[in-house]
Amino acid sequence: MIELTMDATGLACSRFAISPLHEVSATLLPWGLRQGSNADPWVARARRVLRRARLPLLSELALDGGGYVPDFLNPHPSGSAPTVEEELERVRSTPPERVLSELRALRDGRPCNGLAGSELLPEVRRAMARGGGHVARQAAEELRRYWDLAFAPHWEAARTALESEVDRCAGVLARRGAAALFNSLHPGIRWADGTLRVESRFTVRLDVPLVVMVPSLVAPGPGVAVDPVQGERRPPLLAYPARDRATAPTAPTAELARLLGPTRAGLLAALARPTSTAQLAAGHFLSPATVSYHLGVLHQAGLVARARSGRAVLYRRTSAGSRLTETG
Repeated sequence: MIELTMDATGLACSRFAISPLHEVSATLLPWGLRQGSNADPWVARARRVLRRARLPLLSELALDGGGYVPDFLNPHPSGSAPTVEEELERVRSTPPERVLSELRALRDGRPCNGLAGSELLPEVRRAMARGGGHVARQAAEELRRYWDLAFAPHWEAARTALESEVDRCAGVLARRGAAALFNSLHPGIRWADGTLRVESRFTVRLDVPLVVMVPSLVAPGPGVAVDPVQGERRPPLLAYPARDRATAPTAPTAELARLLGPTRAGLLAALARPTSTAQLAAGHFLSPATVSYHLGVLHQAGLVARARSGRAVLYRRTSAGSRLTETG
């Protein structure tokens, strides 16, 4: 369990942020290797890029099991919506000693918090031998390549879905207050008696000045990034899965995928409730134009219906579409 205690000032200063490099670094966690009915297409496709592209440092820092991904790969958001260029520059300019300190934390672990150490692999050791500044520059270059290959074409749709989540939270805060807001984020996050409790296999108890909340389309559950560098007081970052992240509630069957094709089958399976093109694009790691094309085909076949809601057009399965997903 992670317990973060804040006073009234900390509660008032806590804020949301949308971070492109948070989504990138989240795919370095073990979630990318887990398959099953709730596997997120965003993670699976990004992981394939990571395996195939020449990204030696990121590949060695990616986790197959438990462990720690160094925080300098995911800069602490300085504003509400930093651009990827701003975040890459922050990676590049990370103080060399902080880079090395975080890599030493990866090597040594934090036994008192339940974090085991990990052996540093050859590319990481070679980069460290050239200094923390070199590691930061190489990491920024590889993150840029990873971003361009796996994320850039889809970020606008992803950002729209994340902004929708922040707007939802703003409404909860305005109508029901901060305690209800924290309690609405995820079942594994609870606020009571001045303390934010987050379910975790790690054990951390801290008094904190504030919390930065980052919704994610990648994370399957909540996680807290606590500064691993001794003597630092950077506020913790609370990442949690965005509520409306348009992933399919159940994976399409092999029969349905053969009938419709894997992309259309995945979109049809995701439409158990009304969903926008932008949400589908973000959750399925596709461009909005690609999603629109496939939805048009499904609409002409009578498998989905559409209706306008404000400025958005929402799609849902028809009864024929639902019967096909249930029997396919």
